Amino acid sequence: MPTPAGPARDAAAPAPTVPASGLADIVLARLTAVYPTAADPVRAASAAAYMKDVAPFLGIPTPLRRTLSREVLLGTARPTEADCAAIALRCWGLPEREYQYFAVDYLRRYASRCSSGFLPVVRHLIVTVPWWDTVDLLAAHTVGPLVAADPALTAVMDAWIEDDDLWLARTALLHQLRYQAATDRDRLFGYCLRRADHPDFFIRKAIGWSLREYAKTDPAAVAAFVDGARDRLSPLSVREALKNL
Repeated sequence: MPTPAGPARDAAAPAPTVPASGLADIVLARLTAVYPTAADPVRAASAAAYMKDVAPFLGIPTPLRRTLSREVLLGTARPTEADCAAIALRCWGLPEREYQYFAVDYLRRYASRCSSGFLPVVRHLIVTVPWWDTVDLLAAHTVGPLVAADPALTAVMDAWIEDDDLWLARTALLHQLRYQAATDRDRLFGYCLRRADHPDFFIRKAIGWSLREYAKTDPAAVAAFVDGARDRLSPLSVREALKNL
């Protein structure tokens, strides 16, 4: 597995302003009180090592973390877009990775509450302390629904696929991962070709993964695309794309 260069911060754009939110005040107070009670230093060290030390961990296993999250959210109101932004940005400001996992799960649940204007917030989350564990879920479960709800955002994806930040490019490749028959096939194939010569593992893997997922909907189209582009795609991308065909 490649090693991250270090916890990167968003240098290309200023950090979004954290909106005032009474709901975020309640959620963050509960969250920072509840999560530490389940901290496990041994598990935390193991998790940090597995994630190439991109961030420190509390060491909470996922099933327990989600049980604790339900406790944190018990009785809270449905959020507005500003609440979603405040909760996510404040979680991203905390050091331990589990707080960012909480935010990712929260946005996955409430992406439909957010408009296209929320995309700059998600961009900040993607490029700040980036690693596959948060980026992939944000791509498929937050960016994807936002673009589906506002097709004008495809222009942003067209820009991200060309971005020097590999995590934005990976997000563009993966944002249609759950679209199935609604996938814009020409855009997907075009993105794969535009980054086919990218040297990074995470881009090559994302190309293959996006194709493999679409192959569940249209295997013939994917097989034909890979056959025609085999001389341009990396062996990793080809192998991943054809894994289930």
